[in-house]
Amino acid sequence: MVFSFNFALLCLHEMDAIRAKEWKMFLILKDMEDKRAFKVFTILHLPLYTILIFSFVSHHFLSFVIIDLFIIFHVLVHFFFEKHPNNNFKNFYSRMIIYPMGILGILHLLGLMYV
Repeated sequence: MVFSFNFALLCLHEMDAIRAKEWKMFLILKDMEDKRAFKVFTILHLPLYTILIFSFVSHHFLSFVIIDLFIIFHVLVHFFFEKHPNNNFKNFYSRMIIYPMGILGILHLLGLMYV
């Protein structure tokens, strides 16, 4: 249940990332025109979502660990880019999606260690 909730938060965050134009924080995408950057940013999520969904639908233990680690890393990146001039996640709503993901990722990893 923790993992499912955390994955749902990740999906919400990615929806919020479109609102926040997260691509403006990426080295390659930041200089693209918004319309094109939006398309590239969103289409890059197709293989990401495909791999993530396949891995946990297949119930591979290692995939849960990898996804938890990815989510924790993703949260840390957001923390360290907090002062980035193009960071549009500086509101309560965005932060209440992002930071609990890291905590839940850690809790899920700890739970996996005791299974």
